Amino acid sequence: MKISFISLGCAKNLVNCEQMMALVRDSEHTLCKEQAGSDVVVINTCGFIDSAKSEAIDNILQMAKLKEEGKIKKILVSGCLSQRYGEQILEELPEVDGVLGCGSYVDVVAAAEEAMGGGTPKYFGSINAPVDEGDRILVTPEYSTYIRIAEGCDNHCAYCVIPSLRGKFRSRPMENIVAEAEELVRGGAKELIIIAQDITRYGIDLYGGHKLAELLHKLCAINGVHWIRLHYLYPDEITEDLIDTIATEEKIIPYLDIPIQHCNDLVLDKMHRRGDKAYLRELFAKLKERIPGVVIRTSIIAGLPYEDEDAFEELCEFLKEQKFQRAGVFAYSPEEGTPAAAMEERVDEDEANRRVELLVDIQSRIMDEFNESWMGDVIEVLCEGFDPQAQMYIGRSYADSPDVDGHVYFVADNEVAPGAFVPVRITGSMDGDMTGEAVEDEYR
Repeated sequence: MKISFISLGCAKNLVNCEQMMALVRDSEHTLCKEQAGSDVVVINTCGFIDSAKSEAIDNILQMAKLKEEGKIKKILVSGCLSQRYGEQILEELPEVDGVLGCGSYVDVVAAAEEAMGGGTPKYFGSINAPVDEGDRILVTPEYSTYIRIAEGCDNHCAYCVIPSLRGKFRSRPMENIVAEAEELVRGGAKELIIIAQDITRYGIDLYGGHKLAELLHKLCAINGVHWIRLHYLYPDEITEDLIDTIATEEKIIPYLDIPIQHCNDLVLDKMHRRGDKAYLRELFAKLKERIPGVVIRTSIIAGLPYEDEDAFEELCEFLKEQKFQRAGVFAYSPEEGTPAAAMEERVDEDEANRRVELLVDIQSRIMDEFNESWMGDVIEVLCEGFDPQAQMYIGRSYADSPDVDGHVYFVADNEVAPGAFVPVRITGSMDGDMTGEAVEDEYR
């Protein structure tokens, strides 16, 4: 068989897709880059919010058109959407030939064989089983890749379906993570992006205590690692030991993705978020004081239940006060089966979208101020290639995570290879991105 993949959603989903691709490679079947011409197309989906579900369905319908035209033979749907709506997908989208839940990524080859044999595979293994270990075929550039250190979530926020899709929080054994990191570095990785639904809980289930700091020390000891980036640190689990580790380990870049979702005490309480506004304010003050140059990225949800006008105004003022350099702002999406969806104190959808626009405007001004503060500074930039349209090299500073943040465009006298770290003097901005010029002739 010829099997191809489409990966949607978050970086954790991407890692699952990379593992499935490796399983196909190791079978007697052929891994294809293009969907057209494949026997089986596997669509690895996100089912977190309405926009993600819509994207998944759009991709399924696009593949259905290829199937109707005879360019592909079978369609399998894996990931969160199939975990959540497996039988419904098969009933309402007859073009789909089989489904795999979030506990059955390892069954992808068997499912493809069953579908090609005329069957309708339905694989739904336990979502609480130990995290699948195994090889990956990286689809990110070799110099920058993700390492998933845990699966699932124990936070049970009132608006979120992830625990019901991904299961309870399960840490990977530390030695497995370190071994994977060493292999990735041997393959050329210079930036390791540490991911999980909540990396701050790492080790609690497996070792009986917070072990993220210990893991980070081991990763920093690997020769060849240049940047270690941290994603999804929940505010209530950030320990003193972790702060000290981030502040003192040079390879851990001072970029912290800490989703807060809101700051109003009532909203936080109703959403089952631990900690209140006073705690958040104290935490961010501590991080800014102890971690030089720290850039904080957060996530905000506008229109959550119990967010009245006063609560929304409080959120606006909190953003202005904290000046988060990076933020993602989203409208609340009531998800069936969650406690929040049953709450009566709701915000109208149009009003929620209006509030998103206001928050984005506030955040845009904060980001512009941050970009302006770097004018004239020399910063380290990870080159990602040459942009022929801009006629400049393009890369990322430590303040820019792939796919969610901006870029740095720069000129250089000598050729710069992707994956090189370049000292760049910031001289301007362009549509929210920064521009500059390389200040040395040799790059790492």
